Formats: sequence, C-alpha cells, structure tokens
Amino acid sequence: MQHFKTLSSYLDYLGLPRPEHPMLSVFNSKGSGYLPCPRESSPPITNDCYSISFKKYVEGDLNYGRTKYDFTNGALICIAPRQVLQWDDSVVFEQKGFSINVHEDFLKGTELAQQLKKYGFFSYSVNEALHLSPKEEKQIESIVENIDIEYQNNQDEFSKDIIISQLSTLLKYANRFYERQFLNRKELSNNLLEQFNKQLDIYFNSGQLPEKGIPSIENIADKLSVSQRYLSDTLKKETGKTSTEHLQLFLIDEAKNILLNPNKTISEVAYDLGFEYPPYFSRLFKKKEGISPTEYREKYKLN
Repeated sequence: MQHFKTLSSYLDYLGLPRPEHPMLSVFNSKGSGYLPCPRESSPPITNDCYSISFKKYVEGDLNYGRTKYDFTNGALICIAPRQVLQWDDSVVFEQKGFSINVHEDFLKGTELAQQLKKYGFFSYSVNEALHLSPKEEKQIESIVENIDIEYQNNQDEFSKDIIISQLSTLLKYANRFYERQFLNRKELSNNLLEQFNKQLDIYFNSGQLPEKGIPSIENIADKLSVSQRYLSDTLKKETGKTSTEHLQLFLIDEAKNILLNPNKTISEVAYDLGFEYPPYFSRLFKKKEGISPTEYREKYKLN
C-alpha cells in the first residue's frame, strides 16, 4: 500500500497542480478544471490529509475501506488521514465539484483539530456518502467559495484563522447532514442491530469466548462491513445504547443462564464468557443488575 506523507506528493500522484499552500489545497471546478481522481485504476493508497469533496457520480466504483461509495446523487465525501482509498479503472465523475485537502499538521493546536475527532462521518461507514439536496448543495458551495477566495488571495497572518473558521462552519453543516441521514435510516439501523446480535450469537455458540475472549467492537463492525464509529453511532441513535452497551447486555443475559447451573463457580462463569479477570465480570454484573452474581444465583436458583 502506498502512503503519502505530504500534500504535494499526494497531489502529484493524482496528477494535480502543486498547492498554493504546502498544507492546504482547494480545487473548485464549477464545471471545468481539475478532478481529484486518477484516470486509471489505482492500488490502495493512504495519506496524512483530511479530504472534503463534493462529487456527482457518472459511472464506476470508488472503494473506500472495505466498501464502495454510492454516488446516485451528489455526495459529500469526508476522508480522514490514513484511511484507505482506491479507484477502479472505470470511475467517472461530473466535472462540477470541489475538493479540499488539509494536511493534519495544518490543524494542530486548533479547536477544529479536536472537533474533527468527534465527527463520525470521517469514519468508514456503509456504502454511501453524505447525500445533499439541491438546497444543501448551495449552502455548501457558498462556504467553499469563501474558502477558495481566501486560498487564492495573497495569504497573510489572518488567512489561516479565517480558513479554519470557514472549514469549521462547513463541517458543522456536514454534521447536520450526517445526523439527518441517521433519522432517515431506521430500517438500516434495525437491521444493523439484528446483524450485530447475530454475530454475537455465532461467536458465543462457536465456543470462542473462553479461548479468545470477548470480541472487540472493531472486530464485529469489520464483519458487518461498517466502521466501529458508525456502528456505535447508528445503534445509539436507534436504541439509546452504544455498541459496547449492547455487547455488555448480551454477556449479562448469557451470564444469567449460566449462573443457574449450580455446578459452576462464579469464576468459571466469568471465564466461560471470555472475561480474563472474574472480579471485572462481577463488577459489571452488579452495575447492570444491581446485585452480585452470587446474589442473583441465590435469588433465582432452581429448586
């Protein structure tokens, strides 16, 4: 896999002009100009930049992580540093669009650098980007136009603060679109919870818990072809509980069944459920149920 540490080397690879600033580039084609996409298929690549692009798909696939982006409509693509991107040899976009690339070092020490870590849309997700309505497109284009003007002008001591402020506004709109898509994805959310629980059942019934321990959320998300962040955000929106909380509830439910077997000690129950340290299991059980595993066993023991 090829990795680009500098913005200039990444743009060279794409066949684009060198940026006006060593850590910032803005391409705003408005129907003509450059497209930030190779003309032929590419191996998987990564770089140290945040990329925010708006494109309209014509044909072909753009692979992002383990999934493919759906460009049925105009879509806002947000990619974080060191995430895997790959084009196939038939991808074609409309000429109109924009692309902003910001090296992560440009943002260090700013409030925006911390805020970016909280935005779920920079994580891998299902095979779709942030889809925009025509009205939303105009809102975004207006902000990008301001960023482009500042970028193209002679940059002075105020330019960086102004550009970062406008980027912050742009991403706040993106977050609004991200939240809206969750509201419009109830069916997907329900299916994701169902598939999440199915993966836990498969793992538990295969007897892997005692040997391999509790599965990580990242591992489960990988099997569902979504990101850990997207999985947790989606479940939180639909059920009020994160993926970690759902995992803990699954373990507690299984624990209740095993605890009714009087021949197993509390430690053995903990090990059966993949807990390396039995006291952690006992603390989690009491936190969720209000009583200890021993108290639960006494209360519900079979006669």
